[in-house]
Amino acid sequence: MKEVINFIESNNERYIGELKEFLRIPSISTLKDHKKDMMKGAKFVADKLKNAGMKNVKIIKTKGHPLVYADWLQAKGKPTVLIYGHYDVQPVDPIELWDTPPFEPTIRNGKIYARGATDDKGQMYMHIKSVEAFMKTVGKLPLNVKFIIEGEEEIGSDNLEEFVGKNKKLLKCDSVLISDTALYGPGIPTITYGLRGLSYMEVEVTGPNRDLHSGTFGGAVANPINVLAEMIAKLMDKNGKIKIPGFYDDVMKLTKLERDNFKRLKFSERKFAKELGVRELKGEKGFTTLERIWARPTLDCNGIIGGFTDKGAKTVLPSKALAKISMRLVPNQDPKKIAKLFTKYINEIAPRSVRVKVSDLHGAYPIVTPLNDKAAKAGAAAMSKAFGKKTVFMREGGSIPIVTTFAQKLKASPVLMGLGLNTEDLHSPNEHFDLNHFRLGIISSAYFFDEFAK
Repeated sequence: MKEVINFIESNNERYIGELKEFLRIPSISTLKDHKKDMMKGAKFVADKLKNAGMKNVKIIKTKGHPLVYADWLQAKGKPTVLIYGHYDVQPVDPIELWDTPPFEPTIRNGKIYARGATDDKGQMYMHIKSVEAFMKTVGKLPLNVKFIIEGEEEIGSDNLEEFVGKNKKLLKCDSVLISDTALYGPGIPTITYGLRGLSYMEVEVTGPNRDLHSGTFGGAVANPINVLAEMIAKLMDKNGKIKIPGFYDDVMKLTKLERDNFKRLKFSERKFAKELGVRELKGEKGFTTLERIWARPTLDCNGIIGGFTDKGAKTVLPSKALAKISMRLVPNQDPKKIAKLFTKYINEIAPRSVRVKVSDLHGAYPIVTPLNDKAAKAGAAAMSKAFGKKTVFMREGGSIPIVTTFAQKLKASPVLMGLGLNTEDLHSPNEHFDLNHFRLGIISSAYFFDEFAK
């Protein structure tokens, strides 16, 4: 391994130069004007995989943006790891808030600023360079490696989900290695072993057949906004408990090992509140903040639409009101079951004075990898060697639906070896990536190949 690590260290400046080239490609998947840039991004990834020594490199067309596949399967009797990442990025608006142009990578204070720097070009590219280091030094990899890199993560991964379902044999592996999450803090090696799921609902309340004058009709008919507000208030009690019957039936309880792991992270609730600009934190009674955001289900109203919302005044009693409501789910909750329970409860609490329509917009399954999983242990050992300190384990409050797809369809355990930071403005102006974490990520990837091969 010494030769491999020395190669990585001595080529660091070249890696940064290549990353700059990658970041100059405006591969914005959601904007039709960037279709050619998406193909350019896919070709860049394919070319770098070939140069790194990967075999069977293919750009695969889909109904949307292309996938990139590659493999190296010459380590007989050794496990196979599938590496996933994405080359597409978010739009850059509002452009005026960027300190430097989003597709002109700029280095300031050891960080590289550009759209896609941390999400996910910088993190994904680490693994290509790790492969290259092995191939340029010892001429082979210690295990079998496959890559599947997509161009639609930022718009839902629909075509990749379909591809995985139809190509289980091609993607067959023992573990899926993903770097699209975060470290717990700067310089702290971290394995994310759990993601929450999601049930995203829309509730539309209709009252009268048209907007009415609130003076002439107010007090005679139900106001849909008032009714909707009352219904939302009935979804949770004063202790932060969700009141939907059956909602908690399948919730997986935290183990003592996990609770102890959370305590070791020495999370500061006071600092967290201060960073968010709130006087105090609020959530489900009986749980710590980390438990609430990582391991407990939640319900939040994401938006309310209805009536007059422009400047000034208009005395209107609206015909309709609409709310977007999301529920973050934990193992073993099923988003389809939760959507049905939510719909039933909403219809039960709706008064006869209005009509209610509930729509299930989309969902995602939660996932937790056991802490004693071989791949997770290999990931933790690898990051500890690279960073020179003990790896911590954390869950993530958000959802990455494709991770669950890999676990369910390929029967392979995911390893979330994120090297970004949640403070690096991903999806916002001035996105950036710490170049020391980029370097340590390449080294971590190399050590993971060695550790998992054992």
